[in-house]
Amino acid sequence: MKSRITTALIALIAVGAAGVFALTLSHALFYAPDDTGLPALNASSTPIVAETASTPMRLQIPSLSIDAHVQSVGVNAKGNMAVPSNFTDVAWYKYGPVPGQLGSAVIDGHVDNALSLAGVFKHLGDMKVGDDVFVVAKDGTRHHFVVTDIAIYPYTDGPVERIFGAKDAAHLNLVTCAGTWLKGGQTYNERLVVYTTYKDSVPAG
Repeated sequence: MKSRITTALIALIAVGAAGVFALTLSHALFYAPDDTGLPALNASSTPIVAETASTPMRLQIPSLSIDAHVQSVGVNAKGNMAVPSNFTDVAWYKYGPVPGQLGSAVIDGHVDNALSLAGVFKHLGDMKVGDDVFVVAKDGTRHHFVVTDIAIYPYTDGPVERIFGAKDAAHLNLVTCAGTWLKGGQTYNERLVVYTTYKDSVPAG
């Protein structure tokens, strides 16, 4: 009799643990804070931007083994750039330039979540100047960028004009969180930005 009770208790604990794990996993995959903390230039709350052949669909960073789906996002109620809806995708600021066009295209992604489960940009800080970054557009064109600078800023005081507004060439800037988790603010206290400059493009096929 005791062995049956023990077995039942073990089974109940296992089910409970599985439930907690499933809940944790669902939060890691589907829950995300709603902004980068960086005010976006030319911010717009217009809900729909038509998808075109040049819309970015995948971000590839060979040195980090990243090949991620690209969401298109705008801004939240605070006027800050929104973020991907999960921790495996990245997000392109759709009111800025398309990657490969003149200006600063911006893509962000999560470093992790509040449970410390790794996000797509967990190791973005490991990149080095000279590393390659690729963006694949909807029409299959593969745009090649090269890392030119890496910087960390306070989350309340990033150089918005440099991140979103440079117009000297075609740039792609990658943004994620860094530093210390601020429990009260539900965010990290720093932002890591990887600056890249356009090199060339290879059409599909």
